[in-house]
Amino acid sequence: MLSRKDFPPDFTWGTATAAYQVEGAVTADGRGLSIWDTFAHTPGRIADGSTGDVADDHYRLFADDIRLLAELGLRAYRFSIAWPRIVPDGSGPTNPAGLDFYRRLAETCLEYGVTPYATLYHWDLPQPLEDGGGWMVRDTAERFRDYAAVTHAGLSDVIKHWMTLNEPWCAALVGYGSGELAPGRREGANALKAVHHLLLGHGLALEAIRSPEGSYGIVLNPAPVRAASDSPADRDAARRIDGLLNRLFLDPLLLGKYPADVLDDTGMAPWFAQYEDDLPLISAPLDFLGVNYYLPMTVAAPDGPVADPTKPSAQPGSENIVTVDTGLPRTQMDWPIQATGLRDVLVMINNLAPGLSVYVTENGAAYPDAPPVDGIVEDDERQRYLEQHITVAQRVVGEGLPLKGYFVWTLMDNFEWAWGFSRRFGIVYVDHATQQRTVKKSGRWLQRFLTA
Repeated sequence: MLSRKDFPPDFTWGTATAAYQVEGAVTADGRGLSIWDTFAHTPGRIADGSTGDVADDHYRLFADDIRLLAELGLRAYRFSIAWPRIVPDGSGPTNPAGLDFYRRLAETCLEYGVTPYATLYHWDLPQPLEDGGGWMVRDTAERFRDYAAVTHAGLSDVIKHWMTLNEPWCAALVGYGSGELAPGRREGANALKAVHHLLLGHGLALEAIRSPEGSYGIVLNPAPVRAASDSPADRDAARRIDGLLNRLFLDPLLLGKYPADVLDDTGMAPWFAQYEDDLPLISAPLDFLGVNYYLPMTVAAPDGPVADPTKPSAQPGSENIVTVDTGLPRTQMDWPIQATGLRDVLVMINNLAPGLSVYVTENGAAYPDAPPVDGIVEDDERQRYLEQHITVAQRVVGEGLPLKGYFVWTLMDNFEWAWGFSRRFGIVYVDHATQQRTVKKSGRWLQRFLTA
């Protein structure tokens, strides 16, 4: 029987959002232009042609949203700070109005007994820095350090928990590899330069902001990667994808080295050899690691002609590897559902860094929710999804793995990146024409679980 009592009293229960997905107010109070403003306004980039210009109007309605999440029994709120609100041009003068907004947001959290957890980078790079090369150049990592320092200095009295980056795999290999996310560049294997500069930015920021009063980490999106068969070709396919998705980030952060096989697969070993001196900074000890878990992956060697290696891909050097459908149920995102994969990921991390505290910083599912009828939004599939994954979290805690918290993705339906408003992940339904919020059945289930 699933019960909150089976978790430690200090286990953190929260929900998460990201600035561009919820805030809106993209020109308010001195905010600068981000790569997502540019990307969303480029025809053909967003599935439904929408933008995050208004999103959930969280910039104006944040107090009501925080009150609502507190009513649901959630006691932590993970939000991201928009770099263009703090340093509109990416470098140069700080915008006091931007710092003031996040201070008011954090103070409101504290008033409702909610602990704020801040992510410094959830993909909204200031456009002027992208114009100068973006994450493909080292200077962006140094500017990230400067932004992190002024933000931490301005808010560390009200925010104690800090995350440097969210999902650098997406920012680098989907933003600069396949081009499916902002800034929409297709750099092939050169996108691994963005991987290094993002991780360097993490290390530089951590060095600049760490203090004894705070807690500091980074958020990754690892997944269990399995071979479709025991054949050497399929096992090699799994090695390649595990390398790009997991080891390319976990190894430098936790072991102080890049996986040599991945650098060889991509032809990037000579470039990375120049920057080995950055690894001690990148691998500085973490207070915690955030894990965004959504799906397992089963892969196989190609069963037909080898794909054109110049085709845009988030799998540079492994573009032709096949993702196999193993018959698992799927979300509206077409992501296979396997809650036990969460345990696999946590065991993998604990094997690399025994005892390192881990938070599930995102876990959730998109379904085609219908508008509320008589104030009720039916989303039984999402409720089952959450129950299954929280049950696995319960098991993991019982086994003694250092899982310290769980954040639902997401509080409310939002601008879901390249899918626009066509995908709903929230436990709260949002009518984007009126900004009316309605708690879904999954949200009420979570409320009962947390307040029983």
